[in-house]
This record gives sequence, structure tokens and C-alpha cells, in this order.
Amino acid sequence: MKVSGFLIAAPQSGSGKTTISLAIMAALTRRGLRVAPFKCGPDFIDPGYHRLVTGHPSINLDAWMCPDAFVYDTFCHHSGPADIAVIEGVMGLFDGLGSEAMTGSSAQIAALTGAPVVLVVNARGMAASAAALINGFVGFDPAVRVAGVIFNNVGSDSHAELLKETLTSHCPGIAWCGWLPRNEQLVIPERHLGLVTADDNPLPPGFINLLADLAERHLELDVLMTLSATRPATTYPGSDTESKEEAPPRSERLNLTPPVIAVAQDAAFCFCYPDNLRLLREAGADTVFFSPLADDALPPGTSGIYLPGGYPELHAARLAANSAMRESIRSAIRQDVPVYAECGGFVYLTEGLSDGADFVGIFPVRARMLEKRKALGYRKVEIMSDSIIGSAGTVARGHEFHYSEVCRMPSSVERIYRASRRGEQLGLEGYCHRRCLASYIHLHFGSNPALADSFVQACKYTMPVLQDPTICFQL
Repeated sequence: MKVSGFLIAAPQSGSGKTTISLAIMAALTRRGLRVAPFKCGPDFIDPGYHRLVTGHPSINLDAWMCPDAFVYDTFCHHSGPADIAVIEGVMGLFDGLGSEAMTGSSAQIAALTGAPVVLVVNARGMAASAAALINGFVGFDPAVRVAGVIFNNVGSDSHAELLKETLTSHCPGIAWCGWLPRNEQLVIPERHLGLVTADDNPLPPGFINLLADLAERHLELDVLMTLSATRPATTYPGSDTESKEEAPPRSERLNLTPPVIAVAQDAAFCFCYPDNLRLLREAGADTVFFSPLADDALPPGTSGIYLPGGYPELHAARLAANSAMRESIRSAIRQDVPVYAECGGFVYLTEGLSDGADFVGIFPVRARMLEKRKALGYRKVEIMSDSIIGSAGTVARGHEFHYSEVCRMPSSVERIYRASRRGEQLGLEGYCHRRCLASYIHLHFGSNPALADSFVQACKYTMPVLQDPTICFQL
């Protein structure tokens, strides 16, 4: 496998990876190239901006949540139709879980995909010392190929020339890929819940063009275009990229009518791993999008519902006002339609927020927003009893990030997840009501193929949602 592309990394967070990644994506897209965007780690925010700039979904590459073979295969699958792949790293290049450089780091993704690394160095107050920093990264791990450098926060043209001379003299074989000047216009706003989403914060008019202009003026885009990811020397057990790319969905192979899984997607529900949906389709489902904010009914023929995460608290009034949709979902659950909900989707299934906004009301608790973050980090989940996403004993991995909490869940509500964090038991989670499963944890279906297969199988043997409004939407 040879793909034109590279991974944008940095010595540390805050160096400008996102800005430079977006600038490169914007410039290459403006040139008419199809850019395949990727993001290292579990983040949902940056991929939203990638999609906004390139017009294509950005795919998470996470080797803690998913096996090596899946990471490699999904990179090949999504980069195959593109002209170039651009992977945005996470944190510092070798920063992973604890002191292990190859667990959950950008370096791990570079090694797994064979992508060359372009290092973004914050050059503020730096000249010749940059060479020592760069050479340290170049020689740290032979499995990671640092191929080029971009300097950010450069003070002037003369500062840029000095940095170029330093790189040329002291870092042989490392390509000069350009620089970006200090520019306060390039700051992406933040809020108390972290970075705002692309839906909540459309980039200012002209911002994408500004990024593309800066990239064309200051970055060596033609040099970047020569970089390519090549098949790593390591063979990953279970990797079957070619067969996955060519195989039709299982329902097509078996000549079955695929079940319709309705997926919530709007400004309130925008945190969903694209590969989760791909795996559902590969398992034989049709995924159809709907908006809990704007639609008054589930899609016709719905036989399963996926409520992803997002920021329902920011749109609580509109969600509460849409009583037709809330009753549509309640009716589906009463009809035993399988429902899988995570984080914001779980909150939407509670009685509502503590300030009085009413939601679906399946789980007899309310959620409240906190000033400080409630949870952040990777999670391992063991499913303790048979469920719509796997039988007892199924193990999955995911990520948890939220500023809300639910009041104490009654003991009568079944819990089927045993959650842990790096070996530490976190208690029971995964709340069940009939065939509805909800949790704060965003599971990545790539962590275990049984998740998507089981959910699709559960939906296959479900009667589609009744569409008679006198039955579904009686208020």
C-alpha cells in the first residue's frame, strides 16, 4: 500500500497542529484534490472542522481502542479513493498513556500506517536550538519516520530564513516544509466545555480562504505532496484490507432486506465515529439520518435507533419543544425496537435536565451540568449479560468525556457494563430498559466486530416502527 499523505505532529500540545492541518487541507482542497482527513485519538471536535474544510468525514485512528489490524485497514479503506491523506496527531508526537510512547500516541499511528511525520515546531523565541529539538525527535524511535518540519509562530521573514538555514545545516534529510507567521486571526474559540464544535461554531466568513492563502504563501505544498505512507514492515494479524474494500454488504450477499437503523444527526447529536456507521453498513444495515431537533417522526421503516453523543444541553429548549419526536422514540422503545445511545444520546433518554427541560423520559433520572469536567479518558467495558450489542462476556473499548452527570439511577434499572480504566474498576454502567441500552461511554465498534454485528442482528428481527400517527404520536 502506498498513499500520498503524512501525519502532522508536534513536540507538545498547543504547537498549532490543528491550525496547520486545516490550512493544508484547505489549500489542497482548493487545488481540486480530494483530501482524506484523519485524526489520531478519540476526539470528535477536530474531525468536525476537518469535514467542514474538506467536505469529507474525518476518521479517527486510535490504536488503544482498536486493534492494530483495524487501524491499518481503516486507514487504507478511507485513503484509497483520495488524492492525499492528512492525519492530524494528538498531544505531543510520543505522548501516549503514561510513559509508554507507543500506546495511544500519534507515533503509534505513524508506525502502524507507515505515514511519514511532519513535525510542527513552535518557533517563538527559538533559532538554532530548534535543530537540537528536531534531531531528538528524529532519532527517538526508528519505527517513526520524521520526514519534514513546519515552523509555527514565526516572527518575520528573516526569522524564517534563520530557521531554514538551521534545519538545512543541522538536520540532513529532513525536508523544509515551510512556516506560518504569528496571526491572532487563526485562533479557534473555546468555551467551558472545551473546543466548540464545527456545527456550533461555523468558522468566520473567509477563515478557510485565509488558511488556504497562508498555506499557499508560506508552506511548501509541493514538497508535502511528495510524501507518502508506505506499508509498514510489520504484518498485522487479521488485516484484510483488499477483501474489505471489495466485499459487498452482508445483506447484499445474502439477498436480504437490510434493517433500517435511524441515526440521530444534527447540531445536538454530532459525536459519532464514522467507522461505527461503516461497520453497521458492512454488517448489513441501512443507516438513515434524522434530526431530533427538526423532524417530527423517525424515518419510515425504522427497526433500530442509534443516538450518538453531542451537546443536547445547548439545544435543550428545542429538543423539549419537539414533543412529537420524543413520543416517536418512546413509542419505538415500547415496541421493543433496539436503541443504542451514548453520552448525549443517553442524556436525551432521561427525564431531562435539572433546570426543567423535558426529554424522552425512558430513564427515571434527570441530568445536571457541572462547571468542571465529570469524566475524561479511555474505558474498557465487559458486557455482563446478553444485549443488543453483544452476548455476555463481550469486551469492548471506548472513551468517556462529559460535563454532565445523572442523578442516582434506581437500582431497578439493569446495568450490564462492568467498566474499567487501566485496570481500575469504575463500577457498573450501561443502563437497560427493554431493548434500549444507554451509557456515557462512546464505544468504538472497531474494538470488537461483535458490536456492530449484534446490533444489526437485533434490528433484523424487529418489526419496523409503526407509522400510524394515532399510535406513534399521541401526546
